[in-house]
Order: sequence, then C-alpha cells, then structure tokens
Amino acid sequence: MIPNFLKKFETDLKEYEREFIKILAKPRKEKLLEDNLDLKDSKFLGIPFFPKERDYPKDKNGKPMVLVAQLNFAQIPPLAFFPTEGILQLFLSATDWYEEDSVIVYHSKEELEKEPLNDFTFLTVKDYEEMPVFKLHQLSFEKGVDKGGSEDSQFDYLFNNANYWDFTESLTGEQEEAFGAYFDATGHKIGGYAEFTQSDPRDCGADQHDDIQILQIDVDKHIMFGDSGVGHIFINKQALIAKDFSKAYFYWDCC
Repeated sequence: MIPNFLKKFETDLKEYEREFIKILAKPRKEKLLEDNLDLKDSKFLGIPFFPKERDYPKDKNGKPMVLVAQLNFAQIPPLAFFPTEGILQLFLSATDWYEEDSVIVYHSKEELEKEPLNDFTFLTVKDYEEMPVFKLHQLSFEKGVDKGGSEDSQFDYLFNNANYWDFTESLTGEQEEAFGAYFDATGHKIGGYAEFTQSDPRDCGADQHDDIQILQIDVDKHIMFGDSGVGHIFINKQALIAKDFSKAYFYWDCC
C-alpha cells in the first residue's frame, strides 16, 4: 500500500510500476562440484546444461569458466519481452570475474534436445574459491511489481520537482523509512528496477540508457560480489525480444 504522504503522486507513479520475477534462492547441502538438481533446472552455481558438441566457455586465459547462474525460462512465470523457453546462463572466470571476465550463453528449446556434456572433471574445487556465489542454490519464482528504485537511472520521477534523494530530505525519519521500503529494488530478481551500491552503468551512455535488466543477483548468506556488492545482466530491449543474448552484458559493483 502506498504511504499516505505519497498519495498525491499515486496516479503518476502508477506509470513507473514494472512487473518483475522475484527469485527465491534456496541454498542446497551439496558440496562444491556436487549437484543433485537436474542439468536443466534453474540454479545459482552447480553443474550446467551444455551441449556436448558446443565449445564450453573459457576465460581470456583459456581456462574453463564456472557457471554462476542458470535460468530455465520454461520454469519461470512469463514476463513481457522475455523468452518463455530456453536456458540463459552466466559464466564467470574462476580467477578474473571481478574484471568482468564473463560469458553469457542462451540455449534455445531446440538446443536443449541435444546430447549434454556430462563430464565436468576439468573443473576443480579450487576454481570455486573466489566465486561470488559460495553454494549451490535451487531457484523458484514468483511475480511481483516494482514501484521504483533509489539507484536505478530509469526511475527518474520528480516529486514536486525534486529527485528521489532530494525529496527524502523533506521527510521525517518515519516517512523516509516507509519511502525506502516502498521503492525497494533489492533482492534476486528477473526484470524490474535495479539496485546498485555505486551507480547505474546505463546512465553513462545514450545507447545503454533504456537497457533492460535481465538478472539481478543480490547479497545473501551465501552470495556476495566483492564487499556487499550486487551482480547484474543487462540487454537492449530489441535484442531481448529477438533472443539475441550476444548483446547482453554483465556488470557488478560493491561498496
């Protein structure tokens, strides 16, 4: 429910609402390199589905990369512009992920019928030592509605000609707390508004300004990008509609 002190803005703010998919990430008990989930299941960390005939992702030094996130869209509630089938994956370098050494892969429904790679002995426990995700997570999903976000450059609404942060200076402590809770963009999610510990990279260039957030991986007990940081995948809207994930890019920041 919208706080009373925001009621006068309610009609305008409705235009800024966005559907998103909340990701419920349940840590598993398996040790590293163990994964009792299906190869095609949505997950953070774990063993990926990967066609045997396709070259497995390698980092800039030629080392096999580690799966950090796998989204099976057939398991996810439908969301505007997003696929309803196929699998999207984020792979990070075991040693240089913090330099954004990443690969984003999409497997179409047809590719999911191909013989999968089953031998992952080229990965070792050492490859997981610096990963921002420390434990295998099983993912489930539910729809939600984002109202806005304090750090997302696409939430540019002006409250009485004041931006988000300037407006908070006019609020009481209790109002400020309610304001932050109403425009909360934190959490693991698909779509919606993005949360940053520093700033929104899409605000740096006109060609990225309208890019859509595909995935946000937030801090929890077994996940942290750097010092309380957050990881994201973004993409141009038309590329997303065309399922051209070669245009997608990984970004993270921290305190």
